[in-house]
Amino acid sequence: MRKYLILTMALGALMALTVGSLASADTVKSGNLEFTLNGGFSPKTLPKRSLAPITLTTSGKIKTVDGSHPPALKEVLGEVDKNGVINVKGYPVCKPGKLQAQDTKHARKACAGTEIGRGHTNVEILFEESKPVPVSSELSVFNGGIKGGVTTLYIHAYITFPVPAAIVTTVKIKKTHKGPYGYSFVASIPKIAGGSGSVTSFELRIHKIFRYRGKKVSVLSAKCPTGKLQAHGTAVFSDGTRLSTGIVRPCTGRG
Repeated sequence: MRKYLILTMALGALMALTVGSLASADTVKSGNLEFTLNGGFSPKTLPKRSLAPITLTTSGKIKTVDGSHPPALKEVLGEVDKNGVINVKGYPVCKPGKLQAQDTKHARKACAGTEIGRGHTNVEILFEESKPVPVSSELSVFNGGIKGGVTTLYIHAYITFPVPAAIVTTVKIKKTHKGPYGYSFVASIPKIAGGSGSVTSFELRIHKIFRYRGKKVSVLSAKCPTGKLQAHGTAVFSDGTRLSTGIVRPCTGRG
């Protein structure tokens, strides 16, 4: 039943590139662009052989060294440790059409019972011959279901400038076989404000326990057979910049 890997989210969000200690952040740079990623899971002591429920948190910041408007984040690609799992089998599914043109309150109502996480994001919008405008939004992560061996998640945000608009990031997760990695993901982030908006920060928490066939099931689970969990990811920006990082975090195995 537990067949698919825990994503880190992406954020956006992305968010999903991180497995590990909340006290440690990873920063990568390319030219004028700097991306700092932080996050982790709890508890950090996990069984060596069986899966146990976890809570995933992730946060990040995107900025330029010279303080100029950063390029937009377009896509996040990555592989994640085979010892982390996402299980949405039996959990209610949200249809993406229900999230379009909806603010946060109405999106959560339209897809009530399908939400698995929440967070917050900041966006900077810059039009020619104007000053940057900061915009913030709550984030909601909804279960999009499983089809053809692919697990889908939707990350919903809502901005009110320059016009009210819903931003829905689609995350696709599937199995892979690549060394320590057992799963791959792709997070596709739509244009914000016609391409004038750029994500500058985000934070996300994913945790959900539900009942399926009379048993308690955690959406996110993990085990620790080797004393570490790891991930590798690449953030792709609108100007062609690609920032890649490999992350290794310790965990304590018991049993």
